[in-house]
Amino acid sequence: MADPDHNPEETAEDDFALFRQEMQGARPLDQDRVRPWKKRKPPIPMGHLPPEKDPALVHERDLRALPAMEAGEELGYRRPGLQDRVFQDLRRGRIEIEEELDLHGLTVRYAREVLGEFFDFCHRHRIRCVRIIHGKGAGSQSGQPVLKQFLKLWLEEREDILAFCSATSRDGGTGAAYVLLRSPERMQKKRQRRR
Repeated sequence: MADPDHNPEETAEDDFALFRQEMQGARPLDQDRVRPWKKRKPPIPMGHLPPEKDPALVHERDLRALPAMEAGEELGYRRPGLQDRVFQDLRRGRIEIEEELDLHGLTVRYAREVLGEFFDFCHRHRIRCVRIIHGKGAGSQSGQPVLKQFLKLWLEEREDILAFCSATSRDGGTGAAYVLLRSPERMQKKRQRRR
């Protein structure tokens, strides 16, 4: 039976006062790890070119040249020398995503151009880990994940990419990829060693 004199607001205030009293003198722990999860802003798609300036550029011939890939197939690539632990952290989504790019609905040519600009931006701002949303190919005429296939080839070609893999289910699963970029300083040192 409920107590008629019971006031829930007073109880809450008493509990809070007791908590403050018990926590007096406590200080927060310092932490140097990335937070395991945080609410991320939704990706902002970059604009589309008008149809008259961006005709469909993927032909049957181009699609046949790509290795066959299923919509649910996971991406995974890393450069030789990248530590196992770092790659596993990337695959598990433990490396903080600093920026993201949404390529949904773009043609192949425009997607490649936007991707190049995005990576230039990342290098200028010293961004090391990004998420790229490429979609699962549900809307493509061929029924294949066209952008995903091209993205895989483009990322493997770039020497500034250390590793990439499909995102975890909370970040888009096989419709998105985590990409780990090489630091600009290491890129510069690598170029100087080649000279």
